[in-house]
Amino acid sequence: MRIIALIFSLIAAPVAAHEFWIEPIEYQISSEGTLEANIVNGEAFAGVQLAYLPQRFVNFALFADTETVRVDGRPGDRPALTQEPVAEGLNIAAYQANNATVDYENWEKFQNFVDHKDFGDVLSLHEARGLSLDGFKEVYSRHAKALFGVGNSAGSDRRVGLETEIVALTNPYTDDLDEGVRVQVYYRNDVRANTQVEVFEKAPDSSVAISLYRTDDEGIASFPVKPGYAYMVDAVVLREPSARLVEGTGAVWETLWANLTFAVPE
Repeated sequence: MRIIALIFSLIAAPVAAHEFWIEPIEYQISSEGTLEANIVNGEAFAGVQLAYLPQRFVNFALFADTETVRVDGRPGDRPALTQEPVAEGLNIAAYQANNATVDYENWEKFQNFVDHKDFGDVLSLHEARGLSLDGFKEVYSRHAKALFGVGNSAGSDRRVGLETEIVALTNPYTDDLDEGVRVQVYYRNDVRANTQVEVFEKAPDSSVAISLYRTDDEGIASFPVKPGYAYMVDAVVLREPSARLVEGTGAVWETLWANLTFAVPE
């Protein structure tokens, strides 16, 4: 079932917030090949490639079927992931970054972010908590996944334990894609109904189109895909930080970013 709230397209256009994702060098490899991927921070599916640095993440692992293997790199490695597949079939790479903070000098910049991610009337909540509209802080964390097709590429994506997570209900490497790709968005153990999902579509010439969709009551959104294109799916949770997090960071808002990348064979 699919519910689409809004679709718009931009070609390599800037957006209000920075994404963070796992970008494979090759999305499909032979069963004897090596999984390689960059960790990237940027905008509109283009950005800075980050090195493998254990102090920057909570967990970095690979999954296939019921098996799990930690990503074992050397500090400074680029690409950040260079490792043998877990098994033939669909392999999942997952990365949870450590918390980081961002400062807002005034409400306007934060409101632009709120509007872009469609969080609703956050201003009223902010004021009801007696918070200042100037000089406040947000704490955020990244929860990224990427799908690799190894050998026959068979298999299914699944939940891997991220606090917020996007799960592909379609295998983009083996399934019939005439009806597009379906994804399901989670926050903890619950699906995220009526939630905005942002889809970045990268063409072979590296131009990028951005579209917005909305999940249905089961947290599912679907969107069309094209052969030879790469895709990044993004969904963000906004919540009040815990007392412990407030004490440790001074933040008044917390965001959790879920991200999923994959490609469609030509």
